Amino acid sequence: MASKTANIVAKPAAPKPAVAKAAAEPVAPQLVAVESSDDEDYVTGSGAPAAPERRTLEQAIGLQIRHHRKLMGLTVAELAAAASVSTGMLSKIENGQISPSLTSLQTLAAALNMPISLLFAGFEERRDCSFVPAGQGVVIQRRGTKVGHNYELLGHMLGGAIAVEPYLITLTEDAAPYTAFQHEGTELIYMLTGEVVYAHAGNSYHLKPGDSLLFDSGAPHGPERLVVKPMTYLSVIMYEKE
Repeated sequence: MASKTANIVAKPAAPKPAVAKAAAEPVAPQLVAVESSDDEDYVTGSGAPAAPERRTLEQAIGLQIRHHRKLMGLTVAELAAAASVSTGMLSKIENGQISPSLTSLQTLAAALNMPISLLFAGFEERRDCSFVPAGQGVVIQRRGTKVGHNYELLGHMLGGAIAVEPYLITLTEDAAPYTAFQHEGTELIYMLTGEVVYAHAGNSYHLKPGDSLLFDSGAPHGPERLVVKPMTYLSVIMYEKE
């Protein structure tokens, strides 16, 4: 009996579903080029208005003349008559539209009863900067300074209508609480070392390093309980100059 031979044909295996390569490998972030302009303005997070553009000499002189004229309660016509200049010319001088002669400035200064040099004060306005190296602040000793309360003035600004007094305050081991400080202005306290319970207007605040307190310094305030001594904190006092 003849034997039958089975022909076995291997069938190709069914193809496995392709796995997306992107799923196995992280996708590189796409970089987007952003064009920038050389004259692009950069500002801080402060809400303070931008500094005014520097005035011309003519504008600075005009502003000084107008300011002192108004202080004396004079009209443009009255000052013009007193200085022997025309009303139109004085108006242009005050608006910084013309360069007045030295003779005109002398007569205007005399009519305003002021030195001629004061007319240039606005143009030569100071922009103060105070640098104090570490440990070289001025130690302040005033009548009534409390025992163990050491004040080191960290800077001083001469110009401007607002006075700013930054102090490094150290309360030593022999310091005692005192909550009756009271003065005009606004004060910021930033705690550096130690701990204190600080009183203000009947409320108490436990300050630790990194904590800050901003308050109206017209209300009674001061360290109520000295938790960890010695302690240091930054105190910045701001008030309008008289």
